[in-house]
Amino acid sequence: MLTLYYGAGACSMASHITIEESGAPYEAKSVALAKGEQKGEDYLKINPRAKVPALKLDDGSVITENTAILSYLALSYPEKKLWPKDPAGEARCISHMAWLSNLVHPSFTHISRPERFAEDASTHAAIKETGRKNFWGYLQEIDGIIGGKQWVQGDQFTTCDPYTLVFYGWGSGSSCRCRSSRTTPPGRTACWRARRCARSSSVRRASCCNSGARLASRR
Repeated sequence: MLTLYYGAGACSMASHITIEESGAPYEAKSVALAKGEQKGEDYLKINPRAKVPALKLDDGSVITENTAILSYLALSYPEKKLWPKDPAGEARCISHMAWLSNLVHPSFTHISRPERFAEDASTHAAIKETGRKNFWGYLQEIDGIIGGKQWVQGDQFTTCDPYTLVFYGWGSGSSCRCRSSRTTPPGRTACWRARRCARSSSVRRASCCNSGARLASRR
């Protein structure tokens, strides 16, 4: 059986939703990020990088990083059609997930964890403000990507959708003042989010496990 290690409120919700969508039998193990469990001896044996998510396979090996875990789950359960069939579609799916991981996520980390980028506390306000501007810009870009489409990649629901949903949730949080007093992502993204949440109970099941976390506990 697969074992998914996740943190409440963290980006691991993308992997949590996707494993629910895949229908794979699995055990979910919560890592209390706010308490520093990810840095404990037991978890470091799972992921020496002290990050979530991590997916332990049946043979005991471990896959880390959302992009890799989402790809593995989609390819392992092709009957669920979570992955494009054509090479160009696959490339676009990987490109979108890499963009979320490499640019969108770090911009939010500037807001929630400025100390990771500078030890001088006097610079933290400027780091946070830059993060807000960049993150809001990425939310607008996501809005443009979705446009009038049903899903991020078009007519097919893919691994891009649960991963993108993570940042919608973060952008809607009261602690993220992305642009002056406006805290919610753009309108088309909100409509897409409503479709995503209505798709199945996978979001509700994963969200129940991922609720109640503060921004400070995120990855």
